[in-house]
Amino acid sequence: MKLKIIAVLVLFSVGIISAQQKKWTLEECVVYAVENNLTIAQFELDLENAKIDKSDAIGNLLPNLNGDARLTENLGLSFNPTSQEPVNSQLNFTGNLNSSLTLFDGLRNINRLNRAKLNAIASQYRLDDLKDDIRLNVANSYLQILSSKESLKVFKAQYAVTEQDLKRTKELVESGVVPRGDLLEIEAIAANQQQQIINAENTIVIAKIGLAQLLQITDYNNFDVIDGAFEIPPSDILNNSPKTIYDKAITFRNDIKFSEASVVLAEEDLKITKGSLYPTLNAFINYNTRYSDQNLKSFTDLSIIPFTEQLYRFDGVSYGFQLNVPIFNGFSTKNNIKRSKINVEKAKLQLEQDKLALETNINQAYVDVKNSYKSYEAAEKTLEARKLAYDYSKERFNVGLMNAFDFSQAQSRVDNAEAEVIRTKYDYIFRLKVLEFYFGIPLSVN
Repeated sequence: MKLKIIAVLVLFSVGIISAQQKKWTLEECVVYAVENNLTIAQFELDLENAKIDKSDAIGNLLPNLNGDARLTENLGLSFNPTSQEPVNSQLNFTGNLNSSLTLFDGLRNINRLNRAKLNAIASQYRLDDLKDDIRLNVANSYLQILSSKESLKVFKAQYAVTEQDLKRTKELVESGVVPRGDLLEIEAIAANQQQQIINAENTIVIAKIGLAQLLQITDYNNFDVIDGAFEIPPSDILNNSPKTIYDKAITFRNDIKFSEASVVLAEEDLKITKGSLYPTLNAFINYNTRYSDQNLKSFTDLSIIPFTEQLYRFDGVSYGFQLNVPIFNGFSTKNNIKRSKINVEKAKLQLEQDKLALETNINQAYVDVKNSYKSYEAAEKTLEARKLAYDYSKERFNVGLMNAFDFSQAQSRVDNAEAEVIRTKYDYIFRLKVLEFYFGIPLSVN
């Protein structure tokens, strides 16, 4: 029994450690962020409110039904509500049921229902657009972590080489081949590289915290993304022209759909406002009944008429129609219509502005992808040349034909070139993913 308990505890501990050591993929981060982001949760509540507004609009088309009941006791002189005879005290009960239905109101209730339906759709587009933005932010933060990790590996590799150079320089100093000042210069290079490693580690921590906050994860110490070398993914997105990408993006982009829905909503608001110009026709029906302890069966029979009998004997029904005709309201309706027309035009202008912004962003993203790839290619060529120059400098330094300061400059140029390759590489990957995202390709680093 004890062995079973120990085994369970061991498995449970392993499970906890595995959960803590989980490393996230980009796809997992994107899905988790969409499901747990607080801003998205707030927008989802706005969507629920829009659905409730739709239910309200449906209710406005239905007849209402209300009832009330009152039980009173009068002391002193009062009048019997059924016989109107004066009495000294009485106990009265009255009950009413009434219902009304709007038959015509300038189609305002119909238009309110249409607007509520459209508003729910617009809220969904708004929510989906926010999710798109969150996905891009997650991808950017994720790639920043990968870039920082790769930079850290490079810095550590450079430090390992410098340690070998430091050991060799000590031997050369001891043998009198190079002066002691060269050893001090190499030691300064090693110290600087150690500082670069520390800064890179801090950058990784900060980048992880930034991504974890997007995902609403508070366990920063155990949060990490998958390790590994991420090469530039293959893509044929540049085979499409910016116009082709724009024509496709405008068919599914949620920000455009939201702007289009806003135009329709403004038009529905205009219809609702114009409905105020028409008369309103309502139908109503009312049922009432009453009871009094002063209602006797007859002059000879002084017993009180039973409660249920009085309810149906003294009940009554009234029904009819009510017509309200707007004649003059201080220009408020006219001005409201003007405001609604202005809102329609503003919504149309906003739609055109959003389309132009999308086209501009796609063209900019297209150019950025091309330029960032050229920058990456140039950085690789520069690194290759710097490495060759460094190897040549190292050979000269080892035989005493170059001082430590010039050798450190060659090493520094290699370090800068490697850092530039990493920066341009991940800059290109992110810009490529943004352009693909405009084309409807899901985010992925595979």
